[in-house]
Amino acid sequence: MGDCLRRDGNMPLTKALTSEELERRLHTIGAERYHDKHPFHQKLHGGALNQGQVQAWVLNRFCYQNAIPRKDAALMSQITDVDLRREWRGRIEDHDGNRSGEGGLERWLVLAEGVGLDRNYVSSTDGALPATKFAVEAYVRFVRERPLLEAIASSLTELFAPNIHRQRIAGLLEHYAFANDDTLSYFRKRLEEAPKDVEFGLDYVLRHAREPSQQQGVIDALVFKTGVLWAQLDALYHAYVEPGHIPPGAFVPDKE
Repeated sequence: MGDCLRRDGNMPLTKALTSEELERRLHTIGAERYHDKHPFHQKLHGGALNQGQVQAWVLNRFCYQNAIPRKDAALMSQITDVDLRREWRGRIEDHDGNRSGEGGLERWLVLAEGVGLDRNYVSSTDGALPATKFAVEAYVRFVRERPLLEAIASSLTELFAPNIHRQRIAGLLEHYAFANDDTLSYFRKRLEEAPKDVEFGLDYVLRHAREPSQQQGVIDALVFKTGVLWAQLDALYHAYVEPGHIPPGAFVPDKE
């Protein structure tokens, strides 16, 4: 029996790609699937969302941000090489900080307060959408259960993150009164942190994914991760934009 089409419509790899070919394939995934193309982000960056919709995005995105250090800790549990473990540990420090009041999560809570949310409520993640929580936990579980190479490859959405951060900074500053140097500090800091992270992660993947099965696993991992990000925005759009079906227990914006 011949090779079957995969669910994404592509044939599975039957021979190894060169490093250059694999890198191009990864960039193609970003060009086609990264969540900067989602209608919710287009509305956000274009100033078309009201305060409650922006609050919903900030609150739900914190649920994802808060899971990143857990994801990285799960990934590190697979690493036996001390140098690699030391390198990856910096990602947890970037988000958690080394002491209270520091790190990416703290900067995100400053944004939450800037859009009018209570930081304790946001930190609890109680108001996050069920679909957000499912998507986030699926990501943590993927990294915990899949081979290390695929777990690292799933982080390569960072390849595409600097562009969306620049779009976001410009769009929020242009359209929303809450936007300033303090509230947008998370995104500005990630413009410094993400290139370092992605350079290391991409180099690791290209050096270690040599066999077709390994390369296919890397490709699938990145496709999976773009789906995790896209699913979160689908949930936000359905609940807070159109048709506006907020599930029980989720955050309900004040009526404007």
